[in-house]
Amino acid sequence: MRRHSSAARRGGALLATAVLFSGVAAAPTAAESGPSGGQGSHGRPPSTDFTLTILHNNDGESQLLGAPADPGYGGVARFTTLVDDLRRTEASPTAAERGESHRRGVLTLSSGDNYLAGPQFAASLDRGVPFYDSLAVGAIGYDALAIGNHEFDFGPDTFADFIGGVPGDAPFLSANLDVSAEPGLAELAAEDRIASSTVIRERGERIGVVGATTPALASISSPRDVVVDEDVRAAVQDEVDRLTRRGIDKIVLVSHLQGLPEDRALAAELRDVDVVIAGGGDELQADDDVPLVPGDTITTDPETGEPYRYPLWVPDADGADVPIVTTAGDYKYVGRIVVNFDRDGGVVSVPERSGLVRVSGTGEDAVEADPDVQSDVVEPVQTYVEAMADNVVAESEVALEGRRDPGVRTEETNLGDLLSDALLDAGRDAADQYGVAAPDIALQNSGGIRNNSLLPAGGVSELDTYSVAPFSNFVAVVPDVPRAQVKEVLENAVSAAPAADGRFAQVAGFSFEYDPARTAQVVDDAGVVQTPGERVREVVLDDGTVIVSDGQVVEGAGISVATNDFSARGGDQYPFRGLPFTSVGVTYQQALLDYLTDDLGGTVTAADYPEGGAGRITRTG
Repeated sequence: MRRHSSAARRGGALLATAVLFSGVAAAPTAAESGPSGGQGSHGRPPSTDFTLTILHNNDGESQLLGAPADPGYGGVARFTTLVDDLRRTEASPTAAERGESHRRGVLTLSSGDNYLAGPQFAASLDRGVPFYDSLAVGAIGYDALAIGNHEFDFGPDTFADFIGGVPGDAPFLSANLDVSAEPGLAELAAEDRIASSTVIRERGERIGVVGATTPALASISSPRDVVVDEDVRAAVQDEVDRLTRRGIDKIVLVSHLQGLPEDRALAAELRDVDVVIAGGGDELQADDDVPLVPGDTITTDPETGEPYRYPLWVPDADGADVPIVTTAGDYKYVGRIVVNFDRDGGVVSVPERSGLVRVSGTGEDAVEADPDVQSDVVEPVQTYVEAMADNVVAESEVALEGRRDPGVRTEETNLGDLLSDALLDAGRDAADQYGVAAPDIALQNSGGIRNNSLLPAGGVSELDTYSVAPFSNFVAVVPDVPRAQVKEVLENAVSAAPAADGRFAQVAGFSFEYDPARTAQVVDDAGVVQTPGERVREVVLDDGTVIVSDGQVVEGAGISVATNDFSARGGDQYPFRGLPFTSVGVTYQQALLDYLTDDLGGTVTAADYPEGGAGRITRTG
C-alpha cells in the first residue's frame, strides 16, 4: 500500500505565484550531458541502488472518448488499461534491464489540466458530483496530480467538486498557490487533498513530489480568490529544501508552466530536483522510431531548432543534469521515464527504453478498453455527446471560420462576428432585468473561441455551440467605460499582432482600424498600462459616433460594453482594472444558442456573415 505524507498543509497561507526566471543557459542535449555513465560524484563508477519508473501524462482535458483527430487512438478507458499494464510490469523485479535495480518502484503522475470545458465535460456538469472526469482520474490511480490552469476555468467551486469526486486520496499539488481564501478548496487543503508537496513511499524509499502552477493563472483562467505566487522558483525551492531537510533525497517536480521552455528555465535555477514532469505545452518528445498517433509529429525545440527528444536534459543551478519530460495531451500517450538512482539519491542514468507509449485501439500495440471505465464513463459521455450532435439548432448558408491562425486569433472572422453579436444581443435583452445600461458594443476574446475548425455550411448543432463556446463564462455588462479605457482595451486586444494570441478581440456594435507596425501596448496583470499603445487608429460605433480618430480619443460619454466575465475581471490582461460589471445570467454558449434559434430564426445568412467577416476590423500598415 502506498502512503502519502502530504507536506505544507494548506489551511493557512500557501506559497503563491511566480514570475519565472532569468539568465538561463542553453540546454544541452541528452548525448551531451545526460548522466548516462562515467564516474560518479565520488570518483568511482556509479552503481544503481534503486530504479524508479514514473508513468505520466498531462492535459487530458476531458478527451475521454478518444483522440480528437482519430478516435481509434487515445480514450481514457484504453489509457487506464495501458497504465495498469505498465505499472504492473515496471514494478516487477524481472523488468530490470542492464544497469537497473531489482529494487524498484513506480509512480503515476499527472501534470495538470485534468479537465476542460466542452461537450464532454458538459456531460460531467449535467451529471453532477462525482463528475465523469473525476471517476476517470480515480480509475487511473494517480499518486499525485499537478494543478493546471484549466482546473479553474469554471471557478474554484467546480474545482473543489472535481477533487471531491475523485476516489482515493491522491493529492493535487502546487507550491505556488494559496487556496486559503476559497472555502471549498481550503477544506480540501486541510485534508491534504491540496498541498505544496507529498512524500510517497515505494519499496522503502521516500520520494518527494512538489507541484507548480503557471504564474499566468490569474490572466488565463478564473481562480477568483486563489493567490498565485509569481516567484515560482522561490516557492518550489523552499519546498524542495524543506523535503531535503527531512532526509528525502529523491525529488520530482510535477509542473504545469505552459511549455517546456518555461520548465527548462525553471530547472536551471533549482537545486536538488532530480526529475521534472512537465505539462501545459502539449509538446511531443520522442525519438524517430517511436510509434506515434497518426498525424502527430515531434515538436521542434525553439532554442535549438532540433526535435525535442525524451528526455530533455538541463543542468541545474549546481550543474547536475536534470531530465525533463512531458507528453502530448488528450490521453493519447503514457510517458514512461525510468530513472536509476545511486545510494546517495543521485541520478545515475535514464535508460534508453524510456519514452512515450501510445494509447492504441488498433494494430500490434492495441489495448482493450478498461471495462469499468468504458461502462461508467465512456458510454454515458458518448450518449450525451451524440444527443447534442443530433440536435440541429440552425442552418448556415456559409462556412463559419473558427480556426485560430490564420483565423479568430489574428483577424476578424464570421464566426467571431456571430458570437460577438450574440453577446451584444444577450446584454441588451437582459439589461432592464439586471438594472444595467444596455451595451453599446461587445468584445469577445478569441481565446474563448475553442473549436479551432471551419464549421461547414449546413446544419449547426447544439454540440457545435459547445465546441465554439465551451467555458462557463457568463455574459457580463461593464457600464460607462471611459472612452480612453475603451481604447486601452482595444490596444490590449491587438498588442500581440500579427502573432496569434487569445487576447485578440472579435467585436460587435462598432468597427475599428489598427496598425501593427506601431508601438504595442504593454500592460501588467493588474491591467495597469506600462507602455501606452499606438496601434488603434480609428474606432466608430455602428451609429456613426466616433470614439477614436487618427489614434486620438474623441471626448464624450462613456461606453457600455458587453463581454464575458473572464475578460471583465481582467482575463487575458484586458485592462478593465476593477470596473464594476454585472453578469446577466447566461453563459456565452447559451447566448450563442439563443441568438441562433431566436434572433436569427435558425438561419445564418451569407449576407449577414460573409466569409472573411463584415469589415468590422481593418488592419492597416
